[in-house]
Amino acid sequence: MDFTTHQIAKMIDHSLLNPTLTENDLEAGCRLALRYDVASVCIMPYYLRRSADILAGSDVRASTTIGFPHGGHTTAIKVVEAEQALRDGGEELDMVVNISKVLSGDWDYVRADIRAVIDVTHAAGQKVKVIFENCYLTDAQKLRLCEICGQLNANWVKTSTGYGTGGATHEDLKLMRLHSPAHVQVKAAGGVRTLDALLAVRELGVTRCGATRTAEILDECRKRLSE
Repeated sequence: MDFTTHQIAKMIDHSLLNPTLTENDLEAGCRLALRYDVASVCIMPYYLRRSADILAGSDVRASTTIGFPHGGHTTAIKVVEAEQALRDGGEELDMVVNISKVLSGDWDYVRADIRAVIDVTHAAGQKVKVIFENCYLTDAQKLRLCEICGQLNANWVKTSTGYGTGGATHEDLKLMRLHSPAHVQVKAAGGVRTLDALLAVRELGVTRCGATRTAEILDECRKRLSE
């Protein structure tokens, strides 16, 4: 097999965004992410500071969301969210584009909105994933977003929030990889629930996946590799 458990673990952003998760759930989720040595924990913003404290000294990055889940926050609010997240120890920020503006074709607004969050985050030496929410968009709109994110040096383009009407599809991932420059990575979110699903998107060039079934995926990986 052309992978190790470590390589697969470092593809996973362990997602702790369900609004019904309690503080005990969030604490346990951060501890699980540490045990499995994943890439990051993407957690509700209010718990980010605590998550960063738990993860301190490890190779698991603290991350959270901006403008989540619908992207309709004003740009000024998204920037304030990003600044707060950075103060709280956020190292990767997953921002949602303004879906309404994308559908309205107001590309100047969309570009400025994305740029504002990227600029403040990159100035702090941290990274941004830009969430498209592909289930609501045409291929032409997805392609235009890939173009904008490439020009603005986003670190990742990401398929979905996981809270729309659909998640990551292979067709969308192929499109995003094809139309994003090499310096922009691709993240799949929504529907990657098994090791086989993760390996399938890896073959398409995906470098990160949002996952809630992290333990199941990595336990299966260890089993297959007889670790």
